[in-house]
Amino acid sequence: MAGRIKKLIDEIMERRSRGNPVIRSTTEVKLILRGVDPARFNATSPDDPDIEQKVRLIAQELGVPL
Repeated sequence: MAGRIKKLIDEIMERRSRGNPVIRSTTEVKLILRGVDPARFNATSPDDPDIEQKVRLIAQELGVPL
């Protein structure tokens, strides 16, 4: 199923920001600094288990339940 990583990233950003654009951009920067650039992923991006695990770990560090 392609696009799982994109869905996870979107869910992290939505839950963490709760509609606040400043927190959303801060969350995006935190993802980039941890090695996951949200702009690189879209609905047709192939799923890489290593990156998916990394995104889940970042969500846990940020306190975002997935």
